[in-house]
Amino acid sequence: MTLDVRVRAVGDIRTALLFDMVVDLDPRLDFGAGPLGQRVLFGAAGGKFEGPRLRGDILRGGGDWTLFRPNGVMTLDVRLTLETADGAHIYMSYGGRWVTPPHLRAAMADPTTRHKIDPSHYYFRTNPLFETGAAQYGWLNDIVCVGHGYLIEGGIAYKVFQVL
Repeated sequence: MTLDVRVRAVGDIRTALLFDMVVDLDPRLDFGAGPLGQRVLFGAAGGKFEGPRLRGDILRGGGDWTLFRPNGVMTLDVRLTLETADGAHIYMSYGGRWVTPPHLRAAMADPTTRHKIDPSHYYFRTNPLFETGAAQYGWLNDIVCVGHGYLIEGGIAYKVFQVL
């Protein structure tokens, strides 16, 4: 059987910066090794985000219910509440993958050194989506984003891009 597939050129994927984000983290909460790997909660203790069209604070109470898989890859499951400078609330959720090469895993596990590792040496990508009832930010409900994460002292940071 042959399948006749007609492909239309859609061009390259383009992005535009949505915002930069810094998340302050609570101490990790380890659930232990389960059937899928080791589950850990990195709770959000606050933070900030700022971009060309919106800025504000990250509220306490969200977090990343990360799964450390046996192959060393982290599967991300993040939920955060953003509060814009004008008081609107936005629910942000994303999955993603964080792949650290075996030779860097010990340094990445050490909180005194991990933020010093060049982010180009590991793969840390996310796919943020948003929900809000605030009319002025309703456009966020209909976009897809990609993010690039990296470690900073005391927390984690992301560059989040809207896929155009």
